[in-house]
Amino acid sequence: MPPALDRLEFHHSFAALPPAFYTEVAPLPLPSPYLVGASDAAARLIGLDPAAFASDDLIQTLAGNRLPAQARPLAQVYSGHQFGVWAGQLGDGRALLLGEVAAPDSPPTGQLELQLKGAGPTPYSRMADGRAVLRSSIREFLCSEAMAALGVPTTRALAVVGSDFRVMREEPETTAVVTRMAPSFVRFGSFEHWAYHDRPEELKILADYVIARFYPALREQPNPCQALLREATLRTARMIAHWQAVGFMHGVMNTDNMSILGITLDYGPYGFMEAFDAHHICNHTDQGGRYAYDMQPQIGRWNCYALGQALLPLIGSVDDAQAALAVYQPEYAAHLDRLLHAKLGLTTAQASDDGLLDRMFALMQANHVDFTLFFRRLGELRLDQPEHDAPLRDLFLDRAAFDAWAVEYRQRLRAEGSVDATRRLAMHAVNPKYVLRNYLAQVAIERARQGDFSEVAQLLRVLQQPFDEQPEHSRYAELPPDWAAHLEVSCSS
Repeated sequence: MPPALDRLEFHHSFAALPPAFYTEVAPLPLPSPYLVGASDAAARLIGLDPAAFASDDLIQTLAGNRLPAQARPLAQVYSGHQFGVWAGQLGDGRALLLGEVAAPDSPPTGQLELQLKGAGPTPYSRMADGRAVLRSSIREFLCSEAMAALGVPTTRALAVVGSDFRVMREEPETTAVVTRMAPSFVRFGSFEHWAYHDRPEELKILADYVIARFYPALREQPNPCQALLREATLRTARMIAHWQAVGFMHGVMNTDNMSILGITLDYGPYGFMEAFDAHHICNHTDQGGRYAYDMQPQIGRWNCYALGQALLPLIGSVDDAQAALAVYQPEYAAHLDRLLHAKLGLTTAQASDDGLLDRMFALMQANHVDFTLFFRRLGELRLDQPEHDAPLRDLFLDRAAFDAWAVEYRQRLRAEGSVDATRRLAMHAVNPKYVLRNYLAQVAIERARQGDFSEVAQLLRVLQQPFDEQPEHSRYAELPPDWAAHLEVSCSS
């Protein structure tokens, strides 16, 4: 019987583009690889039997040591703005696209591209070694699957394999390879590359490819590239609204990390909000706070404008581009409003709701309330029994201020005839009990460094059911320990 990935039929739509769009590169073998973690849920998306993860043959394939028979590894070229500054040519410096395979439950194409991240140098590595280290690979693997379980549009992660082979970062670290999956890895920066290099023919080829493959209905529009910009802007606005609603911070929202499909791409110095601070910066490298939590909506819009600038030669007029981009703010606001109403268990909208929400966030900010625990415990609030508020109330230093807001909140619930049991079920279905806190990832990483991968597997299982009570795993929902306050993540994470 052929090896597991050889049984999947690979296609190569991106490789059908002209050679200027990519460079074919063979992976650099990874010595003595071993499985660190695998996602059965991601495997099932592409019809891969999870039992295959026990096979050394599959591990060798996921490490890049052997290639599926039909695979054609390549590195894509792109450019981008990094921290608001034009960085010029970038590209896949440590990722290789193998091709796409059938995934019937994955719109819009029913296919997913498979990419090895950390598989060695490419012409776009910019003097780097093309490797990924164990800690960053575990973080990307876990967060990709955690975000999918939260319902946030995202790339997926099939598996992470490690090796005792070391590379130098701030200190020597062991290496790893993550197998990522997405309908496409085309980025805003993919379009910027051709626009800034004054290559209109290649710009049109890329736009035509993306429209035909991922947005075929847009071909019937009077101005398909304007329609493409509009659709990418809408999806980006919705994605970032979802980030804000779950307290997720990307940390490095460069245009080369923005997906043309509006899915979360490239998990580096990310973080989930704990003690609420709207100005929180999760990326230690981001000393100016460009990508702080409260800046993400604005930066998402800025990035869409960068995409609009790149597509302008194809759209034809600034007014048409502006019309497409104008959908960002109302779509973001409307989507976030829907998500926040759901998080508060509100089934109707009233004029006073903005004030209720503003006062809630101001109270959370003043008391540095844990974001995830607040919304989860809010679902337990009972309309006529404030004496049961203690677990929620204890999150606040200023209990009296919370009590005052709770009175207002209860009045709002009564105004729409809210029923405790029904509201609790609805709120617990959208407010997770479990998110990937940095300290949880760090514990899994430290154990993995000692050769114990059980915590990676256990944490993955918990995060794949974030809305379930899982009482046997309640320790994963606790406030972070004191030592977690000293954790820092940066662009090297």
